[in-house]
Parts: sequence; structure tokens; C-alpha cells
Amino acid sequence: MSPPDSMTEIWVYLTAQPLLWLTLTLAVYLLAMALHRKAGGHPAVNPVLVSVTVLVSLLLATGTPYQRYFDGAQFVHFLLGPTTVALAIPLHGQLKRLLAMGGPLLIALVVGSLTAGLSAYIIGALLGASAPTVASLAPKSVTTPIAMGIAERLGGLASLTAVFVILTGIFGAIFAAGILKRLGVKDDASIGFAMGLASHGIGTARAFQINEQTGAFAALAMGLNGLFTALTLPWLLPMLSPLLR
Repeated sequence: MSPPDSMTEIWVYLTAQPLLWLTLTLAVYLLAMALHRKAGGHPAVNPVLVSVTVLVSLLLATGTPYQRYFDGAQFVHFLLGPTTVALAIPLHGQLKRLLAMGGPLLIALVVGSLTAGLSAYIIGALLGASAPTVASLAPKSVTTPIAMGIAERLGGLASLTAVFVILTGIFGAIFAAGILKRLGVKDDASIGFAMGLASHGIGTARAFQINEQTGAFAALAMGLNGLFTALTLPWLLPMLSPLLR
């Protein structure tokens, strides 16, 4: 057997093993974190963006179906649940500040959530996007599991929604903090709430890199936005749809 044939058979064998893709996912993310630190924490070298780029390139280069990858790396997906619950711990430390800012945060939640969902839907519809596309686009600022459920209920495509959600999160993680500071927003809690509201989990991860208070309020916004959007979009968009035809 020639060496190339041998390597091909070894690769085929390894890709069928569940631990391969889990190991590669963790290894790529650790590499991305190292690059992020070496870049001085620059938001453009976002670990999620680097990891997604490397892993997608690897899947395309090897012709590996996504389902096979997910079967191996689904343990990471499972950990999203406990991780989300654990975000309540730093938020508990900000309880006094949270109570003091309750009114403004509620207004920001309603305005920000409706703006994120309705603006995406309206702009997409006015540009001539199909009904499934705009339904998939509307929940782009909500964390992935909730966004996919909302999209399916609206008649959208869950897989397309996942792409929009990831792109929105990466954009927010890279640019949101800088834009907010240029606009004169200096309060860490306000910056964090805006980042979590607009760019869900990926933005929240970036917020925790700024400091704990920013991350805690981003986590709060991510959770509240998911709940509020799930309750409002499914009955708002059907009422709005006839007006845009």
C-alpha cells in the first residue's frame, strides 16, 4: 500500500470516530484564544470567528458532512445549557445595580428587541427577499436555539437563521464596544446590555473579556431578549406582512 493511500484510509477511519471532531474543535479554539491574546485582545481577532473559519475550511477541504462533525462535537453543544445557566452567577453580584437600573433597562429591552427584529424583517422585505428569508432573518439578534425555533414558527429556515445569528454575533463582538464608545456610551453596564441585546452569546463572550460587570449585563440582555422576542415576533410579523406586499 502506498503512503498516500495509507494516509487516506487512516483519515477515513479517524473521521468516523466521535472524539476526532471534539478534539479538533477544542484544539482550534485554544489556538484561536492564543492568537487573540497575542494580538493584544484585539476584537478583530475574535476567537469564535477564527475557530469558525478554520473548522469550516477543514470540513470543506475534507468533504466532511456537517452532521458527521456535529455527531462528534455535540458535547460542546450540550455544554451551552449549563454555561448559560452559569451566567446568572456574575449577574447576582450586580443585583443592586440591576435593581437601580430596572426602568431604563426595560425600556432598552423593548426598543432594542423590536428594532432588531422588525428592522431586519422590513428591510429584507423591501429589498425583495422571499418570505422564508425574511422570516429567517428577523430573529438574528437572539441566541441560536431560540432564534431557530422562532424562525421555524414563522415559516423560515432554521439553518439559514443560524448563519444570520452567527454573523450578527461576530459583527457585534468585533465592532459593538468601539461604536458605543464613539457614541459617548461609557458606562460598563450599558455597554454590556447593548452588546448582549444586539449580538447574543458571542457578544456576551466579548463583553466578559472587557470586565465582569459588562459581561453580567450582556448575559442579562441576551436572556431577556430571547424571551421577549419569542413572545412578540410570532404575532407581530404576521400582522406586518400584509402591509409590505
